[in-house]
Amino acid sequence: MKIGAPKEIEAGEARVAMTPDSARALQKLGYDCVIEAGAGAQAGFSDAAYEEAGVEIAKTGAALWKAADIVAKVRPPTTAETKKLREGQLLISFFYPGQNEKGMEAARKQKANVIAMDMVPRISRAQKMDALSSMANIAGYRAVIEAGNNFGRFFTGQITAAGKVPPAKVLVVGAGVAGLAAIGTSTSLGAITYAFDVRPEVAEQVESMGAEFVFLDFEEEQQDGAATGGYAAVSSPEFAAAQLAKFRELAPDIDIVITTALIPGRDAPELWTEDMVAAMKPGSVIVDLAAERGGNCKLTVKDEKIVTDNGVTIIGYTDFPSRMAAQSSTLYATNIRHMMADLTPEKDGIVHHDMEDDVIRGATAVFAEEITFPPPPPKVAAIAAKPKAPAAPELTPEQKRAQEVTAFKQQTRNQVTLLAIGAALVLGVGLIAPASFMQHFIVFILSVFIGFQVIWNVAHSLHTPLMAVTNAISSIVILGALIQVGSASVLITVLAALGIFMAAINIFGGFLVTRRMLAMFQKS
Repeated sequence: MKIGAPKEIEAGEARVAMTPDSARALQKLGYDCVIEAGAGAQAGFSDAAYEEAGVEIAKTGAALWKAADIVAKVRPPTTAETKKLREGQLLISFFYPGQNEKGMEAARKQKANVIAMDMVPRISRAQKMDALSSMANIAGYRAVIEAGNNFGRFFTGQITAAGKVPPAKVLVVGAGVAGLAAIGTSTSLGAITYAFDVRPEVAEQVESMGAEFVFLDFEEEQQDGAATGGYAAVSSPEFAAAQLAKFRELAPDIDIVITTALIPGRDAPELWTEDMVAAMKPGSVIVDLAAERGGNCKLTVKDEKIVTDNGVTIIGYTDFPSRMAAQSSTLYATNIRHMMADLTPEKDGIVHHDMEDDVIRGATAVFAEEITFPPPPPKVAAIAAKPKAPAAPELTPEQKRAQEVTAFKQQTRNQVTLLAIGAALVLGVGLIAPASFMQHFIVFILSVFIGFQVIWNVAHSLHTPLMAVTNAISSIVILGALIQVGSASVLITVLAALGIFMAAINIFGGFLVTRRMLAMFQKS
């Protein structure tokens, strides 16, 4: 079977669904590859590079659609492209079936099959095919770059001879893949970054990247990620109202807002209203990554940049990944290649469309002359929920005191038992062993005790693999050797001197290494 990638015909789209590297991988699965002439040019992949990878070049789009058994695209097919589908042909593309009923019906009438890359369920096994995440990662990064390009100040704060420049304040709405990418880029540029998400459990991720999570004082039962394939769910009206109230509070102090909230199968929720835009300072910037699905900002205009009456710039571009076409094409083509690997388990160049497979079934919009959207919930949970341990009952003050008394008595009994055993052993050794042995034995016991106390009382924050138990042992050796170095026996004196020398190397070497390790973490 042949898999082909046509040239994207939507204005401004520079990505391509097949790269020379992905074509080589597809050929290992048993497929022949074909691409329309010039399809990869805007992404930096020449026809010569494809030919070198063993890809056939189709002179026109019509010739490619006719030759390919599987067509891989980036953008959803236009009406004209859908008419080119034929019976049994498989289309793999972004398709947005929730808003594309006409497209699904047209594909069904053409008796073609459709896999929507935007419907890949977010389960662990499908991460390698998650094209939405791949593109969202790039879009989140690029959104901050575009915001900086339209923002009239530094992101980071500066103190110069000419005056003080305050850092920019950035709010990222949504801590999914795009949001986290935007947070990482914003904090790395030095901005004070805030982030909000309907899932309070992502606060740890946000804070680990140097941003401050905006908590909402509202309790609502969270939607199970497994029930929605790992995607966000619709919030209740009460929660949405509380969310908007929090944004109205933040709007006057925020310089840059990046919105990323999307719910598959639905229009983007409106999160940044007209009055919030009016409350923002002149020169502020809003980047709406949900513009393609209607936008999170009320005033967003798809594929345009506008400036409001109060001087706020609103960017509604839908081609952020396309603005980094080489990187985007490489990642998207890899997602397609992994999807084809799942569709070709035998590596025989023949598609095995297994509708019992969670990933394939979840992404399939049209199959066998039937519209199969929406898919059922995946059998495998998107996120394995950690079972909550039952909360321990709170103890009364009397119960706490009783526990402390019991623990103290047990510790006392243990210590008395150990002391009794130690005393019995020493007494037994003293009755049997000669006096000369007892002298050395007592030195050994004292050395162990003193050496242990010397090292073990060092703060644990200063302990390293070189300055812990091994140094405790060395301190025991060096103390014992110091006591024995004045012995009347020449042999004992020599052995004691060697012990001092070798233990000193370990101890002082450990301290030197520790100092060097700590210096590596000191701020310059």
